Amino acid sequence: MRDGWEERPAGPFIAVVGPSGAGKDTILALARPHLRPAIRFARRIITRVSQVEAEDHDCLDEAAFEAAEREGAFCLSWAAHGLRYGLPASLLAHCEGGEAVVANVSRRALGPAAQRFALLHVVEITAPRALLVERIAARGRESAEEIEARLARNVALDVPSGAHGPHRIDNSGRAEDAAADFVRLVDSLVSGTHSAT
Repeated sequence: MRDGWEERPAGPFIAVVGPSGAGKDTILALARPHLRPAIRFARRIITRVSQVEAEDHDCLDEAAFEAAEREGAFCLSWAAHGLRYGLPASLLAHCEGGEAVVANVSRRALGPAAQRFALLHVVEITAPRALLVERIAARGRESAEEIEARLARNVALDVPSGAHGPHRIDNSGRAEDAAADFVRLVDSLVSGTHSAT
């Protein structure tokens, strides 16, 4: 209690991870309209122009990204597949104020996320390898060899100490079904009715 009012507990930072081709952006786009408006969806900053409708991010060139990082513009940043990714520093204040934030992040960012966010839930979107290859190929950005190299770089999921999860969503069927599962999961995490793991 401070100055006659009770501080709100930290809101959850819901980190969505999974290999390339698992359908993370698609599931987030399908789920978003069905989640309560108070849940914030992080808009990533990436050193690549958005090339598909499902991708929702802002773009910076490499020099501008590095300058923003030096100035503390990001609460999390990481490199993957030759690109740089960042999440706005403002997300930390939203969680500290009790709001829920959903973000598509790299597995490599989970350690730093656990250090910065008081309540971290890890949600892993999964799909069979053959389906991952098919989905990545459909983007038309990489050769078969580059796709294999991308998938070979996937690191094992290591949920940091103090974080909850992994909560797994299978996206091997209809994306709409996986999105519905994601909505139910996020609703339970935000309301506190999901058992902590």
